[in-house]
Amino acid sequence: MRGLHADTGYLLYRLGLRSGQLFNSFLQESGVRLRHYAVLRFLATAEGALQRELSTRLGYDPSAIVGLVDDLEKLGFAERRPSPDDRRSRIVVLTEAGRQFLRDTDEAGQRVTNDLLGPLGPTERQALHDLLLRVADRP
Repeated sequence: MRGLHADTGYLLYRLGLRSGQLFNSFLQESGVRLRHYAVLRFLATAEGALQRELSTRLGYDPSAIVGLVDDLEKLGFAERRPSPDDRRSRIVVLTEAGRQFLRDTDEAGQRVTNDLLGPLGPTERQALHDLLLRVADRP
């Protein structure tokens, strides 16, 4: 291995770019981009989240989260509601239309992942996933 391909960080960067391109291509017709999709996927695992929590958990700038949530509200996929813990705060929740959108895109998302990881067998894919989780979960 020579040059840039000897650098694992660079390979991860290239894989991230390719993954983003593939996901954005499949999402293009819906008006949703990968960053919106990430917010929707996170909200699908939560009963709602404060915008600052979305920013922290997804690693997006807080000002970007505001725009992403605005877009998702316009599409009817998410809505802001008063927080049950603090009426001055608003939480972002996934709507039924947002849940349906995720169900509708599950198969296409899996095709993107299969295309991206095509050279790997099932055991290798699981090993890669497990390793990436270990790295991603590190504080």
